Amino acid sequence: MAGTDRYQHHDYYLMDELLSEEHLLAREAVRTWVKQEVSPIIEDFAERAECPHHLFKGLADIGAFGPSLPVEYGGGGLDEVAYGVIMQELERGDSGIRSMASVQGSLVMYPIFRFGSEEQRQKYLPKLGSGEYIGCFGLTEPDHGSNPGGMISTIKDAGDHFILNGAKMWITNSPVADIAVVWAKDDEGKIRGMIVEKGWEGFTAPEIHGKWSLRASITGELVFDNVKVPKENVFPEIRGLKGPLSCLSKARYGIAWGAIGAALDCYDSALRYSQEREQFGKPIGQFQLTQKKLAEMITEITKAQLLTWRLGNLANEGRATPAQISMAKRNNVNMALEIAREARQIHGGMGITNEYPIMRHMMNLETVLTYEGTHDIHLLITGMDVTGLNAFK
Repeated sequence: MAGTDRYQHHDYYLMDELLSEEHLLAREAVRTWVKQEVSPIIEDFAERAECPHHLFKGLADIGAFGPSLPVEYGGGGLDEVAYGVIMQELERGDSGIRSMASVQGSLVMYPIFRFGSEEQRQKYLPKLGSGEYIGCFGLTEPDHGSNPGGMISTIKDAGDHFILNGAKMWITNSPVADIAVVWAKDDEGKIRGMIVEKGWEGFTAPEIHGKWSLRASITGELVFDNVKVPKENVFPEIRGLKGPLSCLSKARYGIAWGAIGAALDCYDSALRYSQEREQFGKPIGQFQLTQKKLAEMITEITKAQLLTWRLGNLANEGRATPAQISMAKRNNVNMALEIAREARQIHGGMGITNEYPIMRHMMNLETVLTYEGTHDIHLLITGMDVTGLNAFK
């Protein structure tokens, strides 16, 4: 590992040898796009708390929307490992940019593909895959986050349509979305999924302001006041929490990969800074405590890479369980956040400036730690899986 290629230090266990040519090509395409289109502008957009809307089309062009869905339904036709490495490279750029793609693919396109009618698939998926439509996912409510089963949004059967009432909170993409995949309880108390279009009377999506995290990602609410939903827009078969939770598993899988990207960007910046910054007549990378930080960073990154690679192969075989995905999401996001904090120390005072990406990643990861299931909830999912005892009841 004495080579001068810094990317050699990112792949300490030669994981690239486990990736196919297709995986490497997908990763390189996204990495190039991020360097050209995201990295030069992201600090400015994050500082202004503004979403770079123009990147939605670019994300579509590089195949970041539903990369593991079939081509005929607007996806990329790739496997789950390819999906993972794409999310990793997007989050190297910014967690918010990865969120834009992750929501579109995992939480909008995936449920329409998995649970929608053929008419719904044909109507929405190609436009979502091409970026003509932007989508969002409405599950979390103002008073029901970790307990989605407690939702109070309702759909009432009104003959030839349903009437939707309720509100959703912390919804990525909602203010700019053309459609929303929404979950609400029917007359029998069963959770149903549906596709709601922007512009329908009674449907609004106000933006949430004042975020210190994911500042380059647009977040809002979904408010439904007697919205008429055509029956052909309701998913025909799925009932209960299985539907939305399966979507969350898909998204959490992408987050497990994405967090590695944020960690790699922080590690890379810290490694280079340690070789360039001199104190007491030598590079700070020559001091034992700096080497300890860097050695622990690459160790944890390597463990996370092995975890996600194995998880990706299980996903390709249809054997990845929600509990396994929870373990990877929880571990990798916490790992990335710790690396961001250590990298900030190596950069010293410069680490708090936007000349380096550290503080932006750190603030973003504080949100990633608690969305798509909080750090503690994922711990309890693992606990329930290994003990067989449900701590949620």
